[in-house]
Amino acid sequence: MFVLRMAGLFSALPMAIAALSATPAAAVITVSVEAPGVQTSTSRFNLVGIERFDTQPAGVNRSFTTDFGGSGFSGSYTSVQIANANQFGGAGGTGRLAITASATGYSLDLTRSAAGNVNYFGFWLSALDNRNQLSFFRGNTLLFTFSAADARSFIAGLPGAASYRCNPNPAFAGLNCGEPYAFLNFYGRNGATFDRIVFAQSTAGAGLESDNHTVGQWNRMSGTRIGLPGSMTSVPEPAGWALLLIGFGAVGGSMRRRRAAMPRAAA
Repeated sequence: MFVLRMAGLFSALPMAIAALSATPAAAVITVSVEAPGVQTSTSRFNLVGIERFDTQPAGVNRSFTTDFGGSGFSGSYTSVQIANANQFGGAGGTGRLAITASATGYSLDLTRSAAGNVNYFGFWLSALDNRNQLSFFRGNTLLFTFSAADARSFIAGLPGAASYRCNPNPAFAGLNCGEPYAFLNFYGRNGATFDRIVFAQSTAGAGLESDNHTVGQWNRMSGTRIGLPGSMTSVPEPAGWALLLIGFGAVGGSMRRRRAAMPRAAA
């Protein structure tokens, strides 16, 4: 009887293996950095929009909604500080930018549009320091945590690393040369999408300054890809889990059928 049950298991295993092999690759978020001085993404998109903050009143603990320039997406910012451009940030050296100096930071909640979900975010991260941090969520699930320390180390190793330092805008040129200024792209791949981003400053004493918040659906990456070992969270997609469960369900079903078909021993 044991041999028959094991035979049933092994005969059904190929179905489970087939389901596993058909499982899509785990969803991930890939990060890249644009060339020095570039303050908007050069990626290509099916749909894209930008929040530049220039029409927002300056102030602390601001909460507001945006349509990212009529892109078809909408977002809600909560508890963000809006400030005038200065040596630490403000794309082009004019207008306004978003800031946080708090470990709790501020959030951007993205609303699904009629055209689909967001799988891209990019921003000009100025005066980049090691304590800047972003967390990407889908619902209540944390997908990925980005630490600027990884990006800063990567940029420092690039051949043109010195070109990222100092504010590149004429109004503040040559100021704050101890920190790099860079536009970063975050691409959801293998089906990864997100609907909430939290911006935080992990320790006190500095701030996370950013501008040109860009959301969309990308179709071609740009810039130099940043390797972030240990900071990427792989996210199994629902379809992958479904295929896996189908495969193991087939194993269980096959075993139940074989047990039902086995003759009972004579009393």
